[in-house]
Amino acid sequence: MSGWYEVSKSSNGQFRFVLKAANAETILTSELYTTRAAADNGIAAVQANSPLDERYEKKTTRDGHPYFNLKAANHQIIGSSESYTNDAACAKGIASVKANGPSKTVKDKTLPVL
Repeated sequence: MSGWYEVSKSSNGQFRFVLKAANAETILTSELYTTRAAADNGIAAVQANSPLDERYEKKTTRDGHPYFNLKAANHQIIGSSESYTNDAACAKGIASVKANGPSKTVKDKTLPVL
C-alpha cells in the first residue's frame, strides 16, 4: 500500500492536510486553509510538485535539526516536514514524500463520526 492524504478541520474551522506514508507516519503537513477547496488545491500541488528535486528546500531549526519545505513553482510553501535528528533521516523524509506524494487517495477526517 502506498501513502495517502488526510484532510482535517482545526478547532477554529480551518482545514489542513497531512501526507501519510504507507506505515501511517505523517511525512508532510500543510498550512491552514480557510476552505476545503483550498486544501484540495494544496493536495493537488503536492501531487504535482513532490516528484521534483528542485521543489525541496532544506532548512535547520533553531536548535540545529534539519527539516524541509516542499514548495510550488511560485515558491509558496505547500507543506513542511517534521524536524529530524540528522541529515540522513531528512533525506529519507524527502524520498518518502517523493514516493508517496503522487498518491490520489484522500481520506476525509472532517466528517463527524456517527
